[in-house]
This record gives sequence, C-alpha cells and structure tokens, in this order.
Amino acid sequence: MNEHEHTASRPDEEAADLWYGLGRLYARAGGRGWPATRVGVTAVCVTGALVLLSAPVFGTGWVGSAPGPLVALPVLLPVTAGLLAGGLPLLYNRVRTLVRQRSLRRALEAEGEDPRRPTLDGLGLYYDEQLILLRSEYEALRHTPGDRARRKGLMMELAFGFAPEDPFECGPLNVLPGSSRALALRGLWESRLRLQLEDGEGPPALGLGDDLAYRIFPREMTTAAELATRAAYLEISRDLMFRRHGAEPLRRLEKNGGRGEVYRRAERDLTEYERIADSTRFTGFARATRRPPRRRRP
Repeated sequence: MNEHEHTASRPDEEAADLWYGLGRLYARAGGRGWPATRVGVTAVCVTGALVLLSAPVFGTGWVGSAPGPLVALPVLLPVTAGLLAGGLPLLYNRVRTLVRQRSLRRALEAEGEDPRRPTLDGLGLYYDEQLILLRSEYEALRHTPGDRARRKGLMMELAFGFAPEDPFECGPLNVLPGSSRALALRGLWESRLRLQLEDGEGPPALGLGDDLAYRIFPREMTTAAELATRAAYLEISRDLMFRRHGAEPLRRLEKNGGRGEVYRRAERDLTEYERIADSTRFTGFARATRRPPRRRRP
C-alpha cells in the first residue's frame, strides 16, 4: 500500500484525529440502515409464518369474531414485530450518533475548528484518494439532469473549490493519487477556496445528511478505506464510460481512436476496479472504514 501524502497544510494531530473521528462516526451511521431493514423484514416474515402456522392449532374463527381493530391482528402482528426489531435499534443508534456528534463538535470548537466546515482552512485533511472520489462524484452530478443534482453540484463547488473547467477527467480518469496532477489540482481547488473567503463567501455548513449522500467529511486512509475509496471512484469512472461509449467501451474507443492514451486509461480503470472488487469482496465504504490498525499520516 502506497503512502500518499497530504500536499497542503494540516491541522494539528489532535484536531485531525477529531475530524477523522467525525468521519468514522458518519460512515458507521451510513452503514446501519440496511442491516436494520434486513432485521425488520426478517421479523415480518418470521412472525407472519408463525401466525399462519398457528391456524391449525387455534383455528381462524377468532379473527372474524375479534372486536374492532383486532380483526387486522394477523397483519398487525408481523408489521409491529418488524418495526420493533428493525426500527428500535436504528433509532437507538441514531440517538447515539447524534450524542457522539455533539461531543466531537464541541471538542473541535475547543480546538478552534468549525465542525460544520471541514474545508474552511483548506484541503489538508483530505487524502488524494478521497479528493478524486469527491471530484468524480461532482463530475457525475454534472451529467445528471434535474435541480437536485444542480444544487448538490453547487454545494461541492463551494465546499471544495471544484469547477467544470478543472483539468480533471473521469470516465476514464486522467489523475492518480500521489501524482503531480493530483498535487496541481489540489492547489487549484485550494486557491479557489481562498478566493471565496476573501470575497466573504466561505464553504457551506455541512452535516450528517450531506455525508450520507456524498461522504464529504475527511476520512483517514487506512488500508481498507483506501481500497473502498478507490473502488468507489473507479465505479463512477466505469459508469461514465458505459454512458458515453456503450456496453463495450474499450471496443468503441479502439475503433474511434486506436489504443492511445484514452484507451489505456480506460483499460487501467476497468482492470483495477475488477481487481479491487474481486480481491476485497467490496461491500461498501461504511463497512470498510470501521476502526482499523491506523496508518500514520505523513
């Protein structure tokens, strides 16, 4: 695993740990919805099956003679079981997340940080891998119709200094973590953030909802997190290639321009995505960012 450098100024170690703690908290919060849903659906199915199996023992006459709302008891029992089994743990975890979020925000404020604006002092907290992922998501938003995509794109422009005219390409990618181009892009984005501050318009306030959608708070690049982040931005690149060049992008690119630079970049993205997906059995960013043995920041 390569050690990719932060190429801008960073907060001190304690503040950085707090920011990464907030990122881990949001990542875990994003990964709890599906397990809770699965537990709830399982409870509905099991309870429904038990209600049906009880018919030979207790009969079904009690249903028709039950007073008022109890007529719907065979339906209410499975639904109630599903809500209790899936909803209560999810609610409990959400409350714990909010309590922990408040604690981390207070600690960041004590360090002189704005806990809702991780890019207020630049992009030093972000590793190249996450910045490439965020810029790839912005690129995908640019090609998505609708007001919601436009608003989200504007939010990312203000938060990270992105712009349509960036020398950044996705589908296939023209930048790699740790490269001179990644360094140049970081410098360009930070210069835009500084100009925004000089004009009196800082980055927007961000929170849990924004992170659940786009993973925008800084993540510490552990081995698992780096693989998950690479898989995420390579998947965006692959999807954009399919959108632009059809189901067989390499064949189309070779037909139109031979095996030149764009073809080689496309082949690299597709090959690396398949390699990461096969080797790690990629299951999502949230699970991959659980607390690991830490990789030291440079």
